Amino acid sequence: MDLKDIMATRGFVTYGLRHPREALSSFGPTLNEATFGFLGTSFQPERDIRDLEGKVVLVTGGNAGLGKETILQLAKHRPSRIYMAARTESKARGAIESLQSQLPSPADIRFLPLNLSSFKSIRAAAEKFQSESDRLDILILNAGTMGNPPITTEEGYEIQFGTNHIGHFLLTKLLLPTLQKTAGLQRAKDEVPDVRVVTVASAAHCVGPSTFEELTSTPGLLASSTWTRYGASKSANILFASELARRYPDILSVAVHPGAVDSGLYGHTKTLNSLMKYSINAAGSMVFRSIASGALNSLWAAGTQRENIINGAYYTPVGYRSGGTATVQNEQLAHKLWDWSESQVSKQG
Repeated sequence: MDLKDIMATRGFVTYGLRHPREALSSFGPTLNEATFGFLGTSFQPERDIRDLEGKVVLVTGGNAGLGKETILQLAKHRPSRIYMAARTESKARGAIESLQSQLPSPADIRFLPLNLSSFKSIRAAAEKFQSESDRLDILILNAGTMGNPPITTEEGYEIQFGTNHIGHFLLTKLLLPTLQKTAGLQRAKDEVPDVRVVTVASAAHCVGPSTFEELTSTPGLLASSTWTRYGASKSANILFASELARRYPDILSVAVHPGAVDSGLYGHTKTLNSLMKYSINAAGSMVFRSIASGALNSLWAAGTQRENIINGAYYTPVGYRSGGTATVQNEQLAHKLWDWSESQVSKQG
């Protein structure tokens, strides 16, 4: 492990000491039970998710892990349709078959081809979605990559930042007309608009860069540790969610931290960071949340009653509003990052 990894690991420890409540909430549900709910809201998907009848849902990265569990639980509440956005058709088809076997009755779950590291694929996915659906009630930006070597996307962005932030930014931008139309349909019925965008972030934002220049510099990110690169993408996720809420107040936009979930994303990390490898292997189930537990915060944000959510907020498990670092609370930085991201996706055509 080199100096960059040591500095990133120190960043985790420092943040945990300064934000003990958030650090504790990242881990298994046993801690929450032991503290009588102090670490978050008691939330049971089958009991607490609102009726989703007539609603259309899109979940990125829905073929495995947290995304698949999110679709499973939402599908039990009668949505009109759920889109599973994923890269590989065979894996998505297999996941859909698996989900159907776990549901009390068949659900309309459709595969949507999506590679978030390719603008061409993102544009094609948005076009396909809009050709099939004239509404979108819940968009869950769940897909992500973590612990990668220093490589770039098709458009030349660092792979984690390009996939986790820029890819999701472009997808949301392309789907905004449909999200706004859905809110308008609700308002026309004298209903309070309830269209939601849930961005899956992470407490790992604490090890990301703190300035606009560092966040958006591809050479700088490629030269940094894998955790710093991942932290940059997660900081951008939280900044994006808050700025989306400010620019489009009819859309309920929040960022959520799922907790420490060994969902498969840690695979690369364990090969690149020896300290993380030994920590993960030693802690195992004592520390990590299960997939079902890790999906709870996303499900809470998508399924709880609207009055329980503050637009633009960042939540740790489950449903606990957290400020996060000073970096992700910086409204000027969020505004600047949005404008920069918009210019990037526009210049790429």
